[in-house]
Amino acid sequence: MSTETSDGTATASDQEGAALAIDDLRVSYGKVAALRGIDLRVERGEIVSVIGPNGAGKTTLAETITGFHDYRGSVRHRGAEVSGRSTSDLVSEGLIHCTEERDLFGHMSVADNLSLGTFRRGDADERRSFVYELFPALEERTDQHARTMSGGEQQMLAIGRALMSAPEFLILDEPTLGLAPVVLDDISDGLERIREAGVTVLLCEQNVTFAMDHADRIALLENGELVREDTPESLRDDDYIRDVYLGG
Repeated sequence: MSTETSDGTATASDQEGAALAIDDLRVSYGKVAALRGIDLRVERGEIVSVIGPNGAGKTTLAETITGFHDYRGSVRHRGAEVSGRSTSDLVSEGLIHCTEERDLFGHMSVADNLSLGTFRRGDADERRSFVYELFPALEERTDQHARTMSGGEQQMLAIGRALMSAPEFLILDEPTLGLAPVVLDDISDGLERIREAGVTVLLCEQNVTFAMDHADRIALLENGELVREDTPESLRDDDYIRDVYLGG
């Protein structure tokens, strides 16, 4: 059981546990409940995928963890509430969010977009080399403006920029959305290399097959509630998951 100090920070015993601990999380947009009573743990080194249909609350969850929404309940990273820290502080601590929108600077080159990832975490040539090893197409397009790249290349660049921030905990929001199968293979290979590097990952993903192939645990989010959580192996045998999300 975790305990707290007088300033609300968890003790060392809690910090040595889950990389992310969410308890009874509730988020509303006005009178509309977006997240309702979410409980979730992500252990260090895990890939946990939150799956669910469009509008289920996956992006709201990702944004709340990285400090963009007020909430009730508890969201702890490194044993302390994210609500007590600025987004820039969370980035400095290695909590990095690669958004669904990608948020690239279209008029800037690949190299410059990658360099922006080092703003709060310092530059490191080995990180850039790692990104180019993951996604060789980026190295081939170092001087190309981001806006002139394909959707798949832009997704690689967005993930690459996130990796330039030296993440300890990486949130990927819909990284496969709208991508061609050949690009999915590149993203898939990249995710496995990220796992091997020891990065903890929360993957918010509509592509259930992709999530099943990579995650240690799956959490199904529907209408703002977590309705199932288990290993991919177990959920593949779940009648509801198979019928609704895996096409029978």
